[in-house]
Amino acid sequence: MKNNRQKEKQKQSTRELISIDDLTDYSIKTAYGELVYFIIHPTNISVLSESTVSARIYALMTVLKGIAEIEMLCLNSKENFDENKQYLKRRMDAEPNPVIRKLLQMDSTNLDRMQVQMATAREFLIIIRLNKGEVKEQKDKASDVFPYLSRIEKSLKDQGFTARRADNADIKRLLGVYYEQNVTTEKFEDFDGERWVILGE
Repeated sequence: MKNNRQKEKQKQSTRELISIDDLTDYSIKTAYGELVYFIIHPTNISVLSESTVSARIYALMTVLKGIAEIEMLCLNSKENFDENKQYLKRRMDAEPNPVIRKLLQMDSTNLDRMQVQMATAREFLIIIRLNKGEVKEQKDKASDVFPYLSRIEKSLKDQGFTARRADNADIKRLLGVYYEQNVTTEKFEDFDGERWVILGE
């Protein structure tokens, strides 16, 4: 029985394994609802005055009160070098040659420097679940969805946030960051090897 379940799991696609039914041009369709993402450009509050920070908090509260279906997500858009650093440490401990040990130490220091530079790389996302509450009725009419999403985007901008709705490419990149901390891939394919397919031949 256990072997059968394991075989069935192996046959599943990546989308099925992470419970995604479909990726549209503007959303992710899952069994728990259709999710639309708005990317919020972060603000460096460390350089703002206390009154300005309070105003930003109040603006966010206003957005949250106005949209019942809102959810929030914060991503670390940076690579994780912990495994690389552990490997280098093991190599240094086992390496008898002092010159090689010094090179390994320099590699480890470089990884530390890169991680510090990317430590503030954050992405803040507002998520709208389209089939919850009042929006469920609007979802039945596709023509009503886009005006509703535009109103949310306008509400964010009216409160002083630099925001935009994530498109298909943004969503694939966000999934790459969320599931594997992949911040280096420029273009995500829908299928492995898609870039090598030449249509019309």
